[in-house]
Amino acid sequence: MAEFLDRLVEVGPELATSLWQTVLMLLIAIPIAVGLGTPLGIWLHTHGPRGLQHTPRIHRIVDAIVNVVRSFPFLILLIAIIPFTRFVVGTTIGTAAVIVPLTINAIPYFARFVEQNLGQLDPGVVEAARAMGATRGQIIRDVLLVDAKPAIVGSATIMTVSFISYSAMAGLVGGGGIGDFAIRYGYYRYELPLMVVAIVLMIALVAVVQTGGARWARALDKRR
Repeated sequence: MAEFLDRLVEVGPELATSLWQTVLMLLIAIPIAVGLGTPLGIWLHTHGPRGLQHTPRIHRIVDAIVNVVRSFPFLILLIAIIPFTRFVVGTTIGTAAVIVPLTINAIPYFARFVEQNLGQLDPGVVEAARAMGATRGQIIRDVLLVDAKPAIVGSATIMTVSFISYSAMAGLVGGGGIGDFAIRYGYYRYELPLMVVAIVLMIALVAVVQTGGARWARALDKRR
């Protein structure tokens, strides 16, 4: 036990850095994904078969692109867009190099969530707003987004939890992160106690995100 504690103290700074790298990936990638994925999801819903302004041809094209990018395995995407990553951040290694594919993968992922969240709302509310003379913009802003806000926050929470596991692949481009720490010490060096510590930290991070997101969603739910 004493030997393990000494070893833990020795790698403590590296462990803390790895944890911060994971948090940094999420702090940058998730807000960008939400900021760009939300309007994309709104567009998919409003221009879909049940939307306010159905445009079949354009919708089919955008829908197909979203499906392709969302279905791409993150590991393959990480490698496939290396030239684009270099163009955007000037490097293909490090935490910044992971944030680019993480964000690209997260945008359509969240857009599909938003589309589903809006599609589950009562269509009668939209019809009532139309009957009152609300414009399309007012319906989206004051009806759809207001009613779907708790569900959207819940979806953002689910996405964040999922992408914590995706960040574990950061080690492939030298991006670090708590997952990379667990792989390096647990798989390559067979220091299983350190891997367990890293896994516990990942579980704790997931628990914090899940609890915080659930409370935020409940606070926004006007039905409670």
